[in-house]
Amino acid sequence: MRSTNPVFTRSESFNSAPASYQAPAGYGQDQFGQPYGQDPYGQPTYQQPGYGQPTPAGGVMTIDDVITKSAITMGVLIVAAAVTFMFLPIGLLYPTLLVSGIVGFVSVLLVSLRRVVNPAFVLLYSVIEGVFIGAFTLLFASMFDAGLVLQAVLGTFIAAGVTLFAYRFFNIKVTNKFRKIVTLGTFAFLGLVLVNLGFAFFGIDLGVRSIGGGPTLLLVGVSLLAIGLAIANLIMDFDYIEQGVRNRLPASESWRAAFGLTVTMVWLYTELLRIMSYFRN
Repeated sequence: MRSTNPVFTRSESFNSAPASYQAPAGYGQDQFGQPYGQDPYGQPTYQQPGYGQPTPAGGVMTIDDVITKSAITMGVLIVAAAVTFMFLPIGLLYPTLLVSGIVGFVSVLLVSLRRVVNPAFVLLYSVIEGVFIGAFTLLFASMFDAGLVLQAVLGTFIAAGVTLFAYRFFNIKVTNKFRKIVTLGTFAFLGLVLVNLGFAFFGIDLGVRSIGGGPTLLLVGVSLLAIGLAIANLIMDFDYIEQGVRNRLPASESWRAAFGLTVTMVWLYTELLRIMSYFRN
């Protein structure tokens, strides 16, 4: 099973089930001649996931660890974004957007390709992406009112909270078909964005991405598709984090989980900010 989030896609730990414990032949039989852990009448007893696996030296990954690390990465990102938003000169806005966007994208690839995630790299990504988000937000704030930014921030966390609530309390199942649809949709959307960017360099507007300008059926439709894909990826992130906890991964893998969530949250925020701008003059 694979996730569309590149962070989890490159991690074998998040994409495999725990190995079952196999006792040596003839070892550990009870007075009925049955192996321990099996009912004498042929019914296997329940075993917790990760049974028989050794505990990593640094402890195992837990939901609390993921929450803590996610709060740290998001906190660093928010601080960097706030500093950029308040002190970045308008004259440096577009160069900052371009450089931080490219460096941030490269940082995602570098962190995703590493077998062991270095917390310093995760925090460095948070700073770089914070600079990008701060500049991106400043661009919208200079064109519209500040209320638009506040609404997008609140909308991002509300959407993530509602998604987590629905995932947990409605017991959403992430099936292989769901993963396939989300994967194809995400790569198709990425291809659309790259094609639109290529045409934009030659001054050709395809009308699929914009900032403000009034809502059109195409603009709103593409943005709603992007928001839907971001939420679907968020659901898949939650599912793969549960797999990591179930597989008793090392506690250090909490940084990988936090990094993946941060990447998805950034995408969700930029799409919400964009679609809200269509309805502002």
